[in-house]
Amino acid sequence: MSKVRWGIMSTANIGTELVIPAMQQGELCEIHAIASRNGERASEVATELGIPVSYSSYDALLTDVDVEAIYIPLPNHLHVEWAKRAIEAGKHVLCEKPLGLNAAEADDLRQFASQYPETKVMEAFMYRFHPQMDRVKKLLNDGAIGQIQTIHSEFSYYNTDPDNIRNIPEYGGGGLMDIGCYCISISRYLYEAEPRKVFGKMDIDPAMGTDFRTSGILEFDKGTATFTCGTQQAAFQHANIIGTEGRIEVEMPFTPAGDKPARIWYHYDGQSDEILTEPKNHYTLQGDLFSGAILDDTPVPTPLDDALHNMIVIDGVVDSSKTGEWIPLES
Repeated sequence: MSKVRWGIMSTANIGTELVIPAMQQGELCEIHAIASRNGERASEVATELGIPVSYSSYDALLTDVDVEAIYIPLPNHLHVEWAKRAIEAGKHVLCEKPLGLNAAEADDLRQFASQYPETKVMEAFMYRFHPQMDRVKKLLNDGAIGQIQTIHSEFSYYNTDPDNIRNIPEYGGGGLMDIGCYCISISRYLYEAEPRKVFGKMDIDPAMGTDFRTSGILEFDKGTATFTCGTQQAAFQHANIIGTEGRIEVEMPFTPAGDKPARIWYHYDGQSDEILTEPKNHYTLQGDLFSGAILDDTPVPTPLDDALHNMIVIDGVVDSSKTGEWIPLES
Protein backbone atom coordinates (compact mmCIF):
# COMPACT_ATOMS: atom_id res chain seq x y z
CA MET A 1 0.00 0.00 0.00
CA SER A 2 1.28 3.47 -0.86
CA LYS A 3 2.28 5.80 1.94
CA VAL A 4 2.58 9.57 2.09
CA ARG A 5 6.09 10.76 2.91
CA TRP A 6 5.93 13.32 5.72
CA GLY A 7 8.23 16.08 6.93
CA ILE A 8 7.89 17.38 10.49
CA MET A 9 8.44 21.09 11.00
CA SER A 10 10.04 21.49 14.45
CA THR A 11 10.97 19.24 17.34
CA ALA A 12 8.11 20.44 19.57
CA ASN A 13 7.17 18.02 22.34
CA ILE A 14 3.70 17.36 20.96
CA GLY A 15 5.32 16.07 17.79
CA THR A 16 8.19 14.09 19.23
CA GLU A 17 6.28 12.59 22.17
CA LEU A 18 2.81 12.08 20.72
CA VAL A 19 2.18 12.72 17.04
CA ILE A 20 5.27 11.32 15.30
CA PRO A 21 5.30 7.94 17.12
CA ALA A 22 1.57 7.63 16.47
CA MET A 23 1.86 8.46 12.77
CA GLN A 24 4.70 5.96 12.44
CA GLN A 25 2.18 3.29 13.46
CA GLY A 26 -0.19 4.29 10.68
CA GLU A 27 -0.81 2.39 7.47
CA LEU A 28 -0.49 5.43 5.20
CA CYS A 29 2.19 7.57 6.87
CA GLU A 30 5.95 7.47 6.42
CA ILE A 31 7.92 9.99 8.48
CA HIS A 32 10.73 10.85 6.10
CA ALA A 33 12.31 14.00 7.59
CA ILE A 34 12.31 16.41 10.52
CA ALA A 35 13.61 19.97 10.77
CA SER A 36 14.57 22.31 13.58
CA ARG A 37 16.37 25.64 13.75
CA ASN A 38 18.68 23.70 16.04
CA GLY A 39 20.28 21.22 13.67
CA GLU A 40 21.81 19.18 16.47
CA ARG A 41 18.42 18.75 18.10
CA ALA A 42 16.86 17.72 14.78
CA SER A 43 19.57 15.11 14.32
CA GLU A 44 19.07 13.77 17.84
CA VAL A 45 15.33 13.42 17.40
CA ALA A 46 15.76 11.81 13.99
CA THR A 47 18.05 9.19 15.54
CA GLU A 48 15.75 8.60 18.51
CA LEU A 49 12.64 8.16 16.37
CA GLY A 50 14.19 6.43 13.38
CA ILE A 51 13.57 9.28 10.95
CA PRO A 52 15.91 9.00 7.93
CA VAL A 53 16.61 12.71 7.29
CA SER A 54 17.08 15.79 9.47
CA TYR A 55 17.48 19.46 8.58
CA SER A 56 18.76 22.54 10.42
CA SER A 57 16.17 24.85 8.86
CA TYR A 58 12.51 24.73 7.87
CA ASP A 59 13.33 26.08 4.42
CA ALA A 60 15.64 23.12 3.81
CA LEU A 61 12.83 20.75 4.72
CA LEU A 62 10.56 22.41 2.18
CA THR A 63 13.10 21.88 -0.60
CA ASP A 64 13.19 18.12 -0.01
CA VAL A 65 11.52 16.67 -3.12
CA ASP A 66 10.79 13.41 -1.30
CA VAL A 67 8.56 15.14 1.26
CA GLU A 68 4.93 15.22 0.17
CA ALA A 69 3.23 16.55 3.30
CA ILE A 70 4.24 18.76 6.21
CA TYR A 71 3.05 18.54 9.81
CA ILE A 72 3.35 21.88 11.63
CA PRO A 73 3.45 21.84 15.46
CA LEU A 74 5.13 25.26 15.69
CA PRO A 75 4.01 27.95 18.18
CA ASN A 76 0.65 29.43 17.22
CA HIS A 77 2.02 32.71 15.87
CA LEU A 78 4.05 30.84 13.23
CA HIS A 79 1.27 28.64 11.86
CA VAL A 80 0.04 30.83 9.03
CA GLU A 81 3.49 31.94 7.84
CA TRP A 82 4.91 28.44 7.54
CA ALA A 83 1.72 26.85 6.27
CA LYS A 84 1.79 29.33 3.39
CA ARG A 85 5.45 28.60 2.68
CA ALA A 86 4.75 24.87 2.70
CA ILE A 87 1.81 25.28 0.34
CA GLU A 88 3.93 27.41 -2.01
CA ALA A 89 6.53 24.65 -1.96
CA GLY A 90 3.93 22.19 -3.18
CA LYS A 91 3.45 20.36 0.11
CA HIS A 92 0.21 19.27 1.71
CA VAL A 93 -0.19 20.72 5.21
CA LEU A 94 -1.53 19.39 8.49
CA CYS A 95 -1.29 22.30 10.94
CA GLU A 96 -1.77 22.15 14.68
CA LYS A 97 -4.67 24.03 16.18
CA PRO A 98 -5.49 26.85 16.39
CA LEU A 99 -4.92 27.62 12.74
CA GLY A 100 -3.97 31.26 13.44
CA LEU A 101 -4.02 33.92 16.12
CA ASN A 102 -7.47 35.18 15.09
CA ALA A 103 -10.18 34.76 12.49
CA ALA A 104 -8.51 37.23 10.10
CA GLU A 105 -5.39 35.05 10.01
CA ALA A 106 -7.42 31.88 9.58
CA ASP A 107 -9.37 33.43 6.72
CA ASP A 108 -6.14 34.68 5.14
CA LEU A 109 -4.73 31.15 5.10
CA ARG A 110 -8.02 29.70 3.87
CA GLN A 111 -8.11 32.09 0.93
CA PHE A 112 -4.42 31.52 0.20
CA ALA A 113 -4.91 27.75 0.20
CA SER A 114 -7.87 28.09 -2.17
CA GLN A 115 -5.41 29.24 -4.84
CA TYR A 116 -3.82 25.76 -4.66
CA PRO A 117 -6.85 23.45 -5.06
CA GLU A 118 -4.70 20.34 -5.51
CA THR A 119 -3.03 20.88 -2.12
CA LYS A 120 -4.66 19.45 0.99
CA VAL A 121 -4.63 21.68 4.08
CA MET A 122 -6.25 20.86 7.42
CA GLU A 123 -6.29 21.98 11.05
CA ALA A 124 -5.34 19.15 13.42
CA PHE A 125 -8.31 18.65 15.75
CA MET A 126 -7.50 14.98 16.26
CA TYR A 127 -10.17 14.22 18.90
CA ARG A 128 -12.86 14.11 16.19
CA PHE A 129 -11.36 10.97 14.66
CA HIS A 130 -11.43 8.78 17.77
CA PRO A 131 -14.06 5.99 17.79
CA GLN A 132 -15.68 7.48 20.89
CA MET A 133 -16.73 10.54 18.88
CA ASP A 134 -18.22 8.25 16.24
CA ARG A 135 -20.21 6.54 18.99
CA VAL A 136 -21.39 9.84 20.48
CA LYS A 137 -22.46 11.03 17.04
CA LYS A 138 -24.36 7.79 16.40
CA LEU A 139 -26.23 8.11 19.70
CA LEU A 140 -27.20 11.66 18.82
CA ASN A 141 -28.21 10.80 15.27
CA ASP A 142 -30.30 7.88 16.56
CA GLY A 143 -32.17 10.26 18.87
CA ALA A 144 -30.90 8.53 22.00
CA ILE A 145 -31.18 11.69 24.11
CA GLY A 146 -33.84 13.47 22.08
CA GLN A 147 -33.05 17.05 21.10
CA ILE A 148 -29.77 18.47 22.46
CA GLN A 149 -30.48 21.20 24.98
CA THR A 150 -27.02 22.04 26.25
CA ILE A 151 -23.41 20.88 26.13
CA HIS A 152 -20.91 21.52 28.90
CA SER A 153 -17.19 20.81 28.53
CA GLU A 154 -14.13 21.34 30.68
CA PHE A 155 -10.42 21.10 29.92
CA SER A 156 -7.56 22.07 32.22
CA TYR A 157 -3.97 21.46 33.27
CA TYR A 158 -1.43 23.17 35.52
CA ASN A 159 1.47 25.09 33.96
CA THR A 160 2.94 28.27 35.48
CA ASP A 161 6.28 28.22 33.64
CA PRO A 162 6.67 31.76 32.20
CA ASP A 163 9.09 30.46 29.54
CA ASN A 164 6.65 27.88 28.21
CA ILE A 165 5.20 28.94 24.85
CA ARG A 166 1.71 28.34 26.20
CA ASN A 167 2.27 31.20 28.65
CA ILE A 168 3.68 33.78 26.22
CA PRO A 169 1.08 36.17 24.77
CA GLU A 170 3.13 37.04 21.68
CA TYR A 171 3.23 33.36 20.74
CA GLY A 172 -0.54 33.00 20.95
CA GLY A 173 -0.43 31.46 24.40
CA GLY A 174 -3.17 31.16 26.99
CA GLY A 175 -5.82 28.66 27.94
CA LEU A 176 -8.44 29.70 25.38
CA MET A 177 -6.11 29.28 22.41
CA ASP A 178 -4.49 26.09 23.70
CA ILE A 179 -7.39 24.08 25.12
CA GLY A 180 -10.52 26.24 25.14
CA CYS A 181 -10.51 25.87 21.37
CA TYR A 182 -11.33 22.16 21.89
CA CYS A 183 -14.37 23.02 24.00
CA ILE A 184 -15.62 25.38 21.32
CA SER A 185 -14.90 22.87 18.59
CA ILE A 186 -16.74 19.97 20.22
CA SER A 187 -19.82 22.12 20.81
CA ARG A 188 -19.97 23.17 17.16
CA TYR A 189 -19.19 19.61 16.05
CA LEU A 190 -21.97 18.00 18.05
CA TYR A 191 -24.61 20.64 17.30
CA GLU A 192 -23.53 20.57 13.63
CA ALA A 193 -24.16 24.31 13.62
CA GLU A 194 -22.57 27.66 14.39
CA PRO A 195 -23.50 29.70 17.48
CA ARG A 196 -25.47 32.92 16.96
CA LYS A 197 -23.73 34.78 19.77
CA VAL A 198 -21.19 34.21 22.54
CA PHE A 199 -20.31 35.51 25.97
CA GLY A 200 -16.90 35.13 27.56
CA LYS A 201 -15.03 35.77 30.79
CA MET A 202 -11.22 35.62 30.74
CA ASP A 203 -9.00 35.82 33.81
CA ILE A 204 -5.51 37.07 32.93
CA ASP A 205 -2.35 36.21 34.82
CA PRO A 206 -0.87 39.62 35.78
CA ALA A 207 2.73 38.45 35.39
CA MET A 208 2.50 36.44 32.18
CA GLY A 209 -0.34 38.27 30.43
CA THR A 210 -2.12 35.11 29.25
CA ASP A 211 -5.52 33.83 30.32
CA PHE A 212 -5.23 31.18 33.00
CA ARG A 213 -8.99 30.62 33.21
CA THR A 214 -11.64 31.27 30.58
CA SER A 215 -15.34 30.47 30.62
CA GLY A 216 -17.77 30.93 27.78
CA ILE A 217 -21.40 30.56 26.74
CA LEU A 218 -22.34 29.78 23.15
CA GLU A 219 -25.95 30.29 22.07
CA PHE A 220 -27.12 28.13 19.17
CA ASP A 221 -30.51 28.17 17.47
CA LYS A 222 -31.53 24.97 19.27
CA GLY A 223 -29.62 25.16 22.54
CA THR A 224 -26.56 26.36 24.41
CA ALA A 225 -23.03 25.27 25.18
CA THR A 226 -20.88 26.29 28.14
CA PHE A 227 -17.24 25.64 28.86
CA THR A 228 -14.38 26.40 31.21
CA CYS A 229 -10.71 25.92 30.41
CA GLY A 230 -7.76 26.60 32.69
CA THR A 231 -3.98 26.43 32.76
CA GLN A 232 -3.57 26.77 36.52
CA GLN A 233 -5.98 24.06 37.59
CA ALA A 234 -5.78 20.34 38.25
CA ALA A 235 -5.58 18.35 35.03
CA PHE A 236 -9.12 17.47 33.99
CA GLN A 237 -11.38 17.08 30.98
CA HIS A 238 -15.00 16.09 30.62
CA ALA A 239 -18.03 16.64 28.42
CA ASN A 240 -21.76 16.35 29.07
CA ILE A 241 -24.36 16.43 26.30
CA ILE A 242 -27.83 16.87 27.78
CA GLY A 243 -30.97 16.35 25.75
CA THR A 244 -34.71 16.28 26.23
CA GLU A 245 -34.71 12.52 26.87
CA GLY A 246 -31.27 11.62 28.17
CA ARG A 247 -27.64 12.52 28.65
CA ILE A 248 -24.29 11.44 27.24
CA GLU A 249 -21.21 11.80 29.42
CA VAL A 250 -17.72 11.54 27.90
CA GLU A 251 -14.91 10.83 30.33
CA MET A 252 -11.95 11.94 28.19
CA PRO A 253 -13.37 13.77 25.18
CA PHE A 254 -10.17 15.37 23.90
CA THR A 255 -7.18 13.16 24.69
CA PRO A 256 -8.38 9.61 25.37
CA ALA A 257 -5.61 7.10 25.96
CA GLY A 258 -4.67 5.20 22.85
CA ASP A 259 -3.86 1.95 24.62
CA LYS A 260 -7.10 1.31 26.51
CA PRO A 261 -10.83 1.62 25.82
CA ALA A 262 -12.41 5.07 26.01
CA ARG A 263 -15.45 5.32 28.25
CA ILE A 264 -18.83 6.95 27.62
CA TRP A 265 -21.95 6.85 29.81
CA TYR A 266 -25.42 6.93 28.32
CA HIS A 267 -28.00 8.03 30.90
CA TYR A 268 -31.70 7.52 30.11
CA ASP A 269 -34.97 6.55 31.81
CA GLY A 270 -33.35 6.41 35.25
CA GLN A 271 -30.59 4.04 34.18
CA SER A 272 -27.03 4.34 32.92
CA ASP A 273 -25.16 2.26 30.34
CA GLU A 274 -21.38 2.27 30.26
CA ILE A 275 -20.08 2.18 26.70
CA LEU A 276 -16.47 1.27 25.95
CA THR A 277 -14.95 2.00 22.57
CA GLU A 278 -11.96 0.16 21.16
CA PRO A 279 -8.45 1.43 21.96
CA LYS A 280 -7.28 3.66 19.14
CA ASN A 281 -4.71 6.44 18.85
CA HIS A 282 -6.43 9.52 17.42
CA TYR A 283 -3.13 10.87 16.08
CA THR A 284 -2.63 7.66 14.11
CA LEU A 285 -6.17 7.88 12.76
CA GLN A 286 -5.77 11.57 11.89
CA GLY A 287 -2.54 10.93 10.01
CA ASP A 288 -4.02 8.08 8.02
CA LEU A 289 -7.23 9.94 7.19
CA PHE A 290 -5.33 12.98 5.97
CA SER A 291 -2.87 10.81 4.04
CA GLY A 292 -5.79 8.92 2.51
CA ALA A 293 -7.25 12.18 1.25
CA ILE A 294 -3.91 12.91 -0.43
CA LEU A 295 -3.56 9.47 -1.98
CA ASP A 296 -7.16 9.30 -3.19
CA ASP A 297 -7.45 13.03 -4.00
CA THR A 298 -10.57 13.36 -1.88
CA PRO A 299 -11.59 16.22 0.44
CA VAL A 300 -9.87 16.37 3.81
CA PRO A 301 -11.98 15.24 6.80
CA THR A 302 -12.18 18.77 8.24
CA PRO A 303 -12.19 21.69 5.77
CA LEU A 304 -10.59 25.06 6.49
CA ASP A 305 -14.05 26.62 6.71
CA ASP A 306 -14.42 24.77 10.00
CA ALA A 307 -11.12 26.17 11.27
CA LEU A 308 -12.24 29.69 10.36
CA HIS A 309 -15.57 29.32 12.17
CA ASN A 310 -13.82 28.05 15.30
CA MET A 311 -11.59 31.11 15.27
CA ILE A 312 -14.60 33.39 14.82
CA VAL A 313 -16.02 32.00 18.06
CA ILE A 314 -12.67 32.36 19.84
CA ASP A 315 -12.51 36.00 18.74
CA GLY A 316 -16.03 36.49 20.04
CA VAL A 317 -15.11 35.13 23.47
CA VAL A 318 -12.12 37.48 23.61
CA ASP A 319 -14.19 40.50 22.54
CA SER A 320 -16.94 39.66 25.00
CA SER A 321 -14.47 39.42 27.86
CA LYS A 322 -13.18 42.89 27.01
CA THR A 323 -16.61 44.52 26.70
CA GLY A 324 -18.65 42.48 29.16
CA GLU A 325 -21.33 42.06 26.50
CA TRP A 326 -22.72 39.31 24.29
CA ILE A 327 -21.04 39.27 20.88
CA PRO A 328 -23.21 38.41 17.86
CA LEU A 329 -21.47 36.22 15.30
CA GLU A 330 -21.71 36.21 11.53
CA SER A 331 -23.78 33.38 10.15
